[in-house]
Amino acid sequence: MTATTDGSAGAVGPRAAAASTTNESRRGTAAASGTGGSAPSGLDEAAARAAERAAGHLLARQDPEGWWKGDLETNVTMDAEDLLLRQFLGILDADTTHAAALHIRREQREDGAWTTFYGGPGDLSATVEAYVALRLAGDPPEAPHMARASAWVRAAGGIASARVFTRIWLALFGWWRWEDLPELPPELLFLPKWFPLNIYDFGCWARQTIVPLTVVSAKRPVRPAPFPLDELHTDPDLPAPPRPLAPATGWDGLFQRLDKALHVYHRVAPRALRRTAMNQAARWIIERQENDGCWGGIQPPAVYSVIALHLLGYDLQHPVMRAGLASLDRFAVWREDGSRMIEACQSPVWDTCLATIALADAGLDPDHPALVKAVDWMLDEEITRTGDWAVRRPGLPPGGWAFEFHNDNYPDIDDTAEVLLAFRRVRHPDPARLEAAVARGARWTLGMQSRGGAWGAFDADNTSALPNKLPFCDFGEVIDPPSADVTAHVVEMLAFEGLADDPRTRRGVEWLLAAQEPNGAWFGRWGVNHVYGTGSVLPALTAAGLPVSHPAIRRSVRWLGSVQNEDGGWGEDLRSYHDEGWIGRGASTASQTAWALLALLAAGERDSEPVRRGVAWLAETQREDGTWDEPYFTGTGFPWDFSINYHLYRLVFPLTALGRYVHGEPSPGKAR
Repeated sequence: MTATTDGSAGAVGPRAAAASTTNESRRGTAAASGTGGSAPSGLDEAAARAAERAAGHLLARQDPEGWWKGDLETNVTMDAEDLLLRQFLGILDADTTHAAALHIRREQREDGAWTTFYGGPGDLSATVEAYVALRLAGDPPEAPHMARASAWVRAAGGIASARVFTRIWLALFGWWRWEDLPELPPELLFLPKWFPLNIYDFGCWARQTIVPLTVVSAKRPVRPAPFPLDELHTDPDLPAPPRPLAPATGWDGLFQRLDKALHVYHRVAPRALRRTAMNQAARWIIERQENDGCWGGIQPPAVYSVIALHLLGYDLQHPVMRAGLASLDRFAVWREDGSRMIEACQSPVWDTCLATIALADAGLDPDHPALVKAVDWMLDEEITRTGDWAVRRPGLPPGGWAFEFHNDNYPDIDDTAEVLLAFRRVRHPDPARLEAAVARGARWTLGMQSRGGAWGAFDADNTSALPNKLPFCDFGEVIDPPSADVTAHVVEMLAFEGLADDPRTRRGVEWLLAAQEPNGAWFGRWGVNHVYGTGSVLPALTAAGLPVSHPAIRRSVRWLGSVQNEDGGWGEDLRSYHDEGWIGRGASTASQTAWALLALLAAGERDSEPVRRGVAWLAETQREDGTWDEPYFTGTGFPWDFSINYHLYRLVFPLTALGRYVHGEPSPGKAR
């Protein structure tokens, strides 16, 4: 598969007309409820035209196999680490380096730094890694853009203040001492599943990264450095200034002292025990390699797995290594200007189920060939094998969907819920096959409910607070506790399956009501941020039977009205994750405006002034090709630490909101 760019899809042709086909049963529901049966106004007509253009563009972007996938943009550390990996393995070539450098240079700010999201502040680790990558590309340190970058790094504390993962990359080339990094012994794999800090206490993305890094930490490799990096230290003679320990009475101080003990253990570890631990790590890694050669469908575990296996003697021609490196090449997006961007992940299942929902809610016939083809592809992507999730849920039969093309070890509860919601909007020619898949997916999802009544993304009851305390874990979330957005999507799906009154669904509803924040919003774990959380929860609560007069719903409606921008749209900056002053504040974006509208429409606010202004903003800001401009990052990997711009969000969510505005809310219950 070749990653696509997000330019204009060109002429839509006859498929655009198909997007205006209406679902008469849903129109009737809207008319009966008073939400869509009145004579069309100028705004109604503008919304219908905007939905038709958006649907036409989306239909034209469907792959012949039935899936959709937009670019998944993160930050330049992906590109820098790709070059550092190739330098470490001795396979860095001039064309790749040149293309990556074009992209990295383009992302630099005027002050010399690089950010982790559009419009965000400079980030030290991203700037260090980007600078080193450009040095690999031949940019001299005295060049103006490089001098600005190194000065910015020194002012921010130098390499010593960068995160652990950045310093690991530098240690691979002797630019940082392994002794000055937290220890991560491979014997960690020997801890039983009930013991604190065993690998299954970590979220799946952290687990897949930590296991190969235990091998790297034990081996401590150093390749010859192609150049010095003295200009990135505040004091080249003291690159790692000593830091006082935290008090031993707290978790930070306790784990700092444990890390010192592990450094001593590294020097005296029994060779046979260490060799056994590393061999077990290698088996664990290889057993989890996907059919496409990747690990977990995400770039970081794949990169570290390749390095770990290489250090254990797997040469680059070994089938495991060849497949792993080939999978990394598939994360590259080549632009028309010759630049090359690396995706941290790819999102075809997520994009396809969201696109299916958007088109159906915009009135496309439920048996339209595009929708049937999308469902066919998603049915083929069902995961029917047991993965790591079974550690916490032994005996639960498999069934579900992942986020990526290949990730059978880690189906995603969020994706599974949205896939089933998409299925319920399509009249498939093989209903028996579809119903069997729905039954398996719903059963697996219910089985993954955590003890408190909510759902996380990949694991059940992955809530230990200890992994986040480790000195090694200074970047992003490393556990997978339940979240409001995932729980809401599951509750909505269960309501559409006719299970709104099931005790497990009611427990999910109760958890959501308890999780509402005092201002009326919900925290968004996987999208930015309270606008996303609220946009996920209100459709779920109303689908599950809560009346729109419920106090929780009225509080959230008032909050959304209070944070609407003067231009009629909604936006929320990523800084809201660590600065309450940013909650609900930010430049208007198409995706976040759509999330607010989805919440308000579900709350019965179709004819309210905030909804009319929001719909007008979407209609007025739509491009001629049916899409919207959205440079801002509205997706979340780790709150604040790792942000995502899903390039299809700017299309699927506005289309969904416009569709529901024009045609009314989809009706829960056993469908079609």
